[in-house]
Amino acid sequence: MAYIKLCTLEEMEPTIKVKAEEILEKTGKLGEIFELIALNPDIYNATDNMVQAYLLKETLLPYSTKERIALLISIDNGCTMCVDVHKNIAKMLGMSEAQVEEVLDGVDSIQCEESEKALLKFCIRASQKDSYKMMQEDIDAIKAVGYSEAQILEAVAITGYFNYINTLSNVFGLGK
Repeated sequence: MAYIKLCTLEEMEPTIKVKAEEILEKTGKLGEIFELIALNPDIYNATDNMVQAYLLKETLLPYSTKERIALLISIDNGCTMCVDVHKNIAKMLGMSEAQVEEVLDGVDSIQCEESEKALLKFCIRASQKDSYKMMQEDIDAIKAVGYSEAQILEAVAITGYFNYINTLSNVFGLGK
């Protein structure tokens, strides 16, 4: 039960309500995070733009890497709601139950290239409160294992998105 009153379908701005109805038609329910951000159309639109750009469209990083980032950052931030949501999304995007469990067990348990493990560890480090201490050599190390600057930017943007959405979820008690 959220700590504040979430936006009901009837209260949603018309453009948000249309998207809500599409989700309801496909899944039968709206997530609490949708109902929370629907309280403010500017926040809803900004968040939806990030979801569309970072997570849903095909980008420089494969969906499995993006979902691994989502899960690892959400675990690190203690956001159980986002972990549960992204376990299911990861499976919908083709990850097996075993692959999802590997992520839940931590980066070193994931069966993937060492270069991807390095990127995932980099993202966890980038999500920390002292990320301001990261240096050129941190970026260079990820470039050295084969990631382009554009891919690193994308990974950090996804990391930042999950810090943001996990904060909203945790502060407002979503999924409890």
